[in-house]
Amino acid sequence: MRITAEDLLRRGAERHRAGDIAGAEGFYRRAMRLAPGHPDAENLLGVAARQRGDLRVALDHAARAVAAMPDSPLFLSNQGAALAEAGQLGPAIAVMQRVLEMRPDDAVTLRNLGQALTAAGEAQAALAPLREAVRLAPLPEVWLALAHALKEAGERDEAREAARRVSGPLSAQAGFLLAALGEGEAPPRAPAAYVRELFDAFAPRFDAELEGALGYRTPALLAAMLEGRKPGRVLDLGCGTGLSGLALKPFATRLEGLDLSPRMLAEARGRGIYDALHEADLLEFLPKRPAAWDVVAAADVLNYLGDLAPAFCAIRKALRPGGTAVFSLERGEAPVALHEGMRFRHNPDHAARLAEKAGLRVEERRDAALRQEKGVEVAGVLFRMRR
Repeated sequence: MRITAEDLLRRGAERHRAGDIAGAEGFYRRAMRLAPGHPDAENLLGVAARQRGDLRVALDHAARAVAAMPDSPLFLSNQGAALAEAGQLGPAIAVMQRVLEMRPDDAVTLRNLGQALTAAGEAQAALAPLREAVRLAPLPEVWLALAHALKEAGERDEAREAARRVSGPLSAQAGFLLAALGEGEAPPRAPAAYVRELFDAFAPRFDAELEGALGYRTPALLAAMLEGRKPGRVLDLGCGTGLSGLALKPFATRLEGLDLSPRMLAEARGRGIYDALHEADLLEFLPKRPAAWDVVAAADVLNYLGDLAPAFCAIRKALRPGGTAVFSLERGEAPVALHEGMRFRHNPDHAARLAEKAGLRVEERRDAALRQEKGVEVAGVLFRMRR
């Protein structure tokens, strides 16, 4: 019996549904060899590449699928999702709006449009598609997206109500959002899944937004505190896309980076400045690397931890005797408080006492504006400490 491209696509789709992305891609590519440019194969290869995090390849396949069938709402929907994940929010929003003209009850595209609008700073405009999405498909992830949009739009009461509707694995993230809105006790740290997803989504546009509208300057400020220090082994905690690594590189004989977000790490890898990159949680990673680094730097990382004591103990253990830690904190009056921006603020005196109790001696402390948030400078404090 002769195998057709459609047979291979069906078998690939079965593998895809079972979670075997690599196996699915193998069938899709075989289908493409039998039928070059097959629009369904292009579309499915684009979906698979997006799930693997290869957004460049995903966009290429999505564009070819749409070029072959420009009025396919399915292909356009997948292209819109890929554009949004790649940080191309304007084109993504336009494509998703076109899909909804054809399929106004497409709950997935409604949710994706709402999330893209929220990320683009248009939270008020995001509310209508997200409210319609929860009406059509009241799933936990949709309620959570609506809750975040409502918070950004200033609708605090409705945001709390939406967050309370979230159940299952996402309930920890919803609880963190509720705590930021003043309901319930704040956890000792931001949920790792929240931080990972936040920065995965932010990775493609991270540099442009931080260095542009947000006036981000923390890495340069921390690097200035290392002036005159002999170069050594440096660990960049929460390295993100590598902006902090660029500032730290002159002080490193060996530079390593650590981050929870695989997409941030992919951006950092592209800079070619790190000798090693690690995808891990700092509280799990550092205790397994005793006396490994001369410098541990954390630019805008400890803001996602409420209880700093475990982090300070882990940093101390990871430093060589006489090693240096430099880090930033967002300044607060209370010992620790979760801000509505979903980051923790710390009282500098309280933080210094915790660090000294962990075995880190304060050598220098500076007040600084870390960046801007909604047009207002974020007050922070920079520390240099010695083991």
